[in-house]
Order: sequence, then C-alpha cells, then structure tokens
Amino acid sequence: MANANIITLNEANFKAEVLEAQVPVLVDFWAVWCGPCRMIAPLVEELAEEYKDRMKVGKLNVDEYQGLAAEYGIMSIPTLLLFKNGQVVTRLVGYQAKDKLVQVIEKYL
Repeated sequence: MANANIITLNEANFKAEVLEAQVPVLVDFWAVWCGPCRMIAPLVEELAEEYKDRMKVGKLNVDEYQGLAAEYGIMSIPTLLLFKNGQVVTRLVGYQAKDKLVQVIEKYL
C-alpha cells in the first residue's frame, strides 16, 4: 500500500491495531474487484494523512479475511467501520463523500 499512514489489517494484528488502539480507528473493508472500493480508496488515503495524529486508518481485504468480515457483519463493500475504545461506533456502507466521512470522524475525535 502506498500510504504509510494506512495499516494493512489481518487476523494477526486486528486486535492490537484496532480493538486495543488508544485513538479512534477507521477500518475500510474492501476487495480488489470492487469498483466502489477503488473509488473511495483515495478519500480513505486523504483521511489517513489528514488525521494521522488523531486517529488510525486500516484496510482489511474481505476476500483474504472473510472470518473477520463476517465477525463484524460485513454484508456489502465498501463498508467503513469507526472503532473507538474497541467498539464499533459508526458503520457506513457504500461509497461516501469526503464531507460525510469528515463529519462522522470529527464526532468521535
């Protein structure tokens, strides 16, 4: 992944990077073949850069980690979950405009 501020999530690091994080974590559940996932990717990268000092951003490939996707009820992608203190506080399904994402993030910082 090109952006150093985005964590590539997997079963081995999900607990430490997301559930035990001391800051909010935005997790992008995506897949390579998903057109809307590719459309939202630049926005996720921008947010990772803009909020790098106040939150974490991670991406989880649902094709590679179907168990984790199922655990969080991911039925369609892209789905963005915002975690705070190890709990899901917001679920956004489908493509989202940047202003909507910023509004949601600001609410939990």
